[in-house]
Amino acid sequence: MGLRQKRRRWVGLLGGLLAIVISGLGLTGCNLDRFRADAVQVPEIISSFLGDPQTFNFALSSTSPNVFGLIYEGLITSNGLTGELEPALAETWEIADDNRQITFRLREGLRWSDGQPLTTDDVVFTYQDIYLNEAIPAGARDILRVGVAGALPTVEKLDDRQVIFRVPEPFAPFLRNTGLPILPRHVLAESVHTLDTNGKPHFLSTWGVGTPPQEIVTNGMYTIASYVTGQRIVLQRNPYYWRRSPSGEQQPYVQRFVWKIIENRDTQLLKFRSGDLDMAEPMRPEDFPLLKREEKRGNFRVEMGGPRPGTVFIAFNLNKGSRNGKPLVDPIKSKWFNTLPFRQAVAYAIDRDKMIANTFRGLGAKINSPLTSQSPYYLPPEAGLRVYNYDPEKAKQLLLGTGFRYNDRNELIDAEGNRVRFTLLTNAENTIRVSMAAQIKQDLARIGIQVDFTPIAFSALVDKLGNSLDWECHLLGFTGGVEPNAGFNIWSPDGSLHSFNQKPLPNQPPITGRQVADWEQEIGDLYIQGAQELDEAKRKEIYAKTQMIAQEQVPFIHLATELLMSAVRNTIQGVQFSDLEGALWNLYEIQVTP
Repeated sequence: MGLRQKRRRWVGLLGGLLAIVISGLGLTGCNLDRFRADAVQVPEIISSFLGDPQTFNFALSSTSPNVFGLIYEGLITSNGLTGELEPALAETWEIADDNRQITFRLREGLRWSDGQPLTTDDVVFTYQDIYLNEAIPAGARDILRVGVAGALPTVEKLDDRQVIFRVPEPFAPFLRNTGLPILPRHVLAESVHTLDTNGKPHFLSTWGVGTPPQEIVTNGMYTIASYVTGQRIVLQRNPYYWRRSPSGEQQPYVQRFVWKIIENRDTQLLKFRSGDLDMAEPMRPEDFPLLKREEKRGNFRVEMGGPRPGTVFIAFNLNKGSRNGKPLVDPIKSKWFNTLPFRQAVAYAIDRDKMIANTFRGLGAKINSPLTSQSPYYLPPEAGLRVYNYDPEKAKQLLLGTGFRYNDRNELIDAEGNRVRFTLLTNAENTIRVSMAAQIKQDLARIGIQVDFTPIAFSALVDKLGNSLDWECHLLGFTGGVEPNAGFNIWSPDGSLHSFNQKPLPNQPPITGRQVADWEQEIGDLYIQGAQELDEAKRKEIYAKTQMIAQEQVPFIHLATELLMSAVRNTIQGVQFSDLEGALWNLYEIQVTP
């Protein structure tokens, strides 16, 4: 997959689109359901998300949706309809003839939300002291590495408005990667350069979810006005945001965004239908017939696009290592998971057509590649990509040919007589994934495998995948974008999101005995080559090969995804619905009418 470039491309775990975050006055105890009737009207949008944010520190975030796309910007951005790069904090840039340096010129008069000037000192600090700082576990660093040696770019200030980036060799995704959010030096520098009693930067504990909102300085469309755990995030318009309309009016026009935290999708639907929410995004396929019938009466419209960008999959824990003398995965199960015909058999045993018909109500599509279908580097099945159409008999043949057998109860057992049984995890808040996992349990039971399906809280799942590594199989997703290198931290064996065979992250206990398979290393090497290649045709050939290897080895068994849909109140005008970004990619020019 490619992580969505623009403002959330490296986000990692949990498919899904950028959540709508909401701004507002410093509301802490009032009833927001009555707010519109009781307060002076200002242009606002109220939406919802399933859970609380994990952090307000972008560099330490690894999950999506999140607030960062609404409170920060980078030097460049991309158009939600075309994917083409556009100016953001930088008004212009110039690429050297040797493709090894880019000079950016910042817009004049940029300011942070606290009124302080935003200059190239902030750009140099953000990259040099945070993203490129090995003492800070920033996932963004993975997509900035260049070549086999993993060299990092250098950043140099030329003056207050000009900054130059240099790489040791040509790097095709270089320009897109400068869309990373710029962070405020005058607020964060001290936390980066001072250490706690354990010798770690104070930055690692800076801007957590308990931070008073007024301390979080931003440069994007909004600032955080308030956050009440389990209830809401309120965002209000940043008075120093740089965008202006052609007539000179301040943007965004929507002055307040409220992100209500509603941990149940059915409740979200009820809130939207009753008028308490302005949007249902993303919209569940199961809600489409009802909402489509109610469009006129409810004064909203259903926006529909193609397949939701990104991937949804199950993955087995292939890590053969041990921590503190204990194997991360039961050696018996690890042997199954690391047997290629076993993974392929599981892939053939999952009925994705049934999943689309039932879970997605026919409003879905199969996923056959790590790259999202919107990417120009996507390799379709008709071009030779291996697919795993439902074939339980073939699944059984693969298992029987690898030493597995069936007992008199039709239960699958391995060569040593162990019943084939494992635990499948997914995040309990996502009802679509819960439904998919329930079907997978049934499908695999038909080939004799017992699946212990265990939905858990998203925060607990993230901890297992990134910290304890105590898991056997999970169902999750990655967001997708047009640039494959955005997924380098997934496919590099050393990447921070290489979840199926994760190495310990900084400041975590070591792992002994971890092994990297030849195919695993080959994909990582190809991603490096793809980033170095400037010829587009050759880049496509390289990334085609990565997709073919990934589909042959199936470290991720890709499933299906819903069509990208949103229900939007008719009072929200100016929406240009995008297959890449959904309804609000152009939020700065969207208006709310009475």
